Amino acid sequence: MTQQRQIRILLADDHALVRRGVRLILDSEPDLTVVAEAGDGAEAIAAAKRQPVDLAILDVAMPRLTGLQAARELSVLLPELRILMLSMYDDVQYLFQALRSGASGYVLKSVADRDLVEACRAAMRGEPFLYPGAVTALIRDYLDRVRRGESLPTQVLTAREEEVLKLVAEGNSSKEIAETLFISVKTVERHRANMLHKLGMRDRLDLTRYAIRAGLIEP
Repeated sequence: MTQQRQIRILLADDHALVRRGVRLILDSEPDLTVVAEAGDGAEAIAAAKRQPVDLAILDVAMPRLTGLQAARELSVLLPELRILMLSMYDDVQYLFQALRSGASGYVLKSVADRDLVEACRAAMRGEPFLYPGAVTALIRDYLDRVRRGESLPTQVLTAREEEVLKLVAEGNSSKEIAETLFISVKTVERHRANMLHKLGMRDRLDLTRYAIRAGLIEP
């Protein structure tokens, strides 16, 4: 029987006791293993540069660099890295900031023993993970904005992301896209990762379907 490859995890939290508890949850699973720990956002970035990791679990509030700041930097430095935010705050604004920072999931510390393992596996499948109450909070925030007459974002992707999406859907390689748009291959990969995060999709096929629905290419 082929041995299942373990998901290599970087765990960052400024409380050693929290890290110990979370590590016990993760290391008890056959497909998850914590390979690096950090006590703040700056240490997390350094650790991710130092050794290969598949998934970073970052506490929202940490000294020096917060988890949100570290997530933004890691999303640029390592576009393929999956990121989960771990937080004690059941607050829609922190949730919005986490998603904007490149995280694919938001897990509450109070229910980490119930949700964290599922969130890790969802992140590695390229699927978003939100705790159940977050969906309600997002809907409530949306309705409140509508009632106040506030404008709502109508465009999910930036203009540059739409350019990259069109070329991806047309079957171009990252190198070909980079040459067409006069940007680096790394920048193309970052745009691709950002689009997957924003749209909650997992691969080129999903992006192609979205591009067809959005009218960017012919079916």
